[in-house]
Amino acid sequence: MVLSTQQPLLSRLLTVRRTSEALIAPLEPEDLCLQGMADASPPKWHLAHTTWFFETFVLGPFQPDHRPADPRWGYLFNSYYETVGPRQPRPQRGLLSRPGIAEVLAWRRRVDASLEQLFSAGEDRRWSGLVELGLQHEQQHQELLLMDLLDGFSRQPLEPCYRSDWEEAKEAPGSERRWLEHPGGLVEIGQGSHHDSLHLDSANLDSFHFDNEGPRHRVWLEPFALADRLVTNADYQQFIADGGYQRPELWMSEGWSLCQTKAWQAPRYWRREGPEAPWQWEFTLAGRQPLQPQRPVRHISWFEADAYARWAGARLPSEAEWELSARERSDELLQATGDLWQWTASPYRPYPGFQPAAGAVGEYNGKFMTSQFVLRGSSRLTPEGHSRLTYRNFFPPASRWMAAGLRLAR
Repeated sequence: MVLSTQQPLLSRLLTVRRTSEALIAPLEPEDLCLQGMADASPPKWHLAHTTWFFETFVLGPFQPDHRPADPRWGYLFNSYYETVGPRQPRPQRGLLSRPGIAEVLAWRRRVDASLEQLFSAGEDRRWSGLVELGLQHEQQHQELLLMDLLDGFSRQPLEPCYRSDWEEAKEAPGSERRWLEHPGGLVEIGQGSHHDSLHLDSANLDSFHFDNEGPRHRVWLEPFALADRLVTNADYQQFIADGGYQRPELWMSEGWSLCQTKAWQAPRYWRREGPEAPWQWEFTLAGRQPLQPQRPVRHISWFEADAYARWAGARLPSEAEWELSARERSDELLQATGDLWQWTASPYRPYPGFQPAAGAVGEYNGKFMTSQFVLRGSSRLTPEGHSRLTYRNFFPPASRWMAAGLRLAR
């Protein structure tokens, strides 16, 4: 799917909605309620939740002719909007075998028809920004659907294949890492202004940003350097061979405790034939595949990324260093977007002057600004046109099911 910034909002919206449904085409009916862990959600739930979002925040207030779903579905498919009402506990979403997929898809059709009817009288700034937010929200869930599915399939002894033609992140050209120097100084990062926290302008895709990406503000940076490429599987194998998972001096205390408790020995989806055998395989959306040495290492936690960087005599970049380098050295900074999200050293906190939007949509990002770290870039799973250099993804430091890798700094 390719979205043009010149496409009208309704056209982009319907394209995104169709793309979500295309993602489940390779699945069996039994896969649609698959939830491999508490942090994941089943594919059917993603399709229903994104539909609930439009019905709740757009059609409910602005389209009185819309026929809503069974009101009990609001409990099933609300995610974390406390001001809207209670919800099904996240770890138990896999229990929602009903409504069936046919009912969910019929609901999606009805919501899409009501959205088209809403647009028939022309766009209205009272709701066009909310539609844009819903569109971007659904793209986030498209990526989450695939990451959650990968986790679920990885737990199945048959190691099922989602798509045989699926390709992971590509190798970086060349073989030698280069360091891109920057003098630092007083720089600006972020989007918008101090009076523009939740940006919902639907004029074009390039103008949109989530509220946590702003406001634009100044940051002082000491001189630094960023590696021009991501850390590879071959690089990471050297860390493992040098006892990286057995050396507590490389790890943060919490990370070392997790490493021992969970018996981490390699990235999340690496595979081998026995406890003493070399790591030769990687589980992917195309099933088990040979581990490619020059592809970027993926599905590692912040703790693993931090330990690797310390072992390599380097560190993780701050999100300001990453954004500045991606903006000013775009011709040299390889794999900045489109391969893997990249862990940074920055905790997920509000920018100076951040103000969440009023109402329930203000719960979108701000309420999670604790106990998490920022990732920058985008991944192979990120929908086309959804990434920005200011995009702030965020996850707890122990998470390793997301498509995350690392880039070194010093």
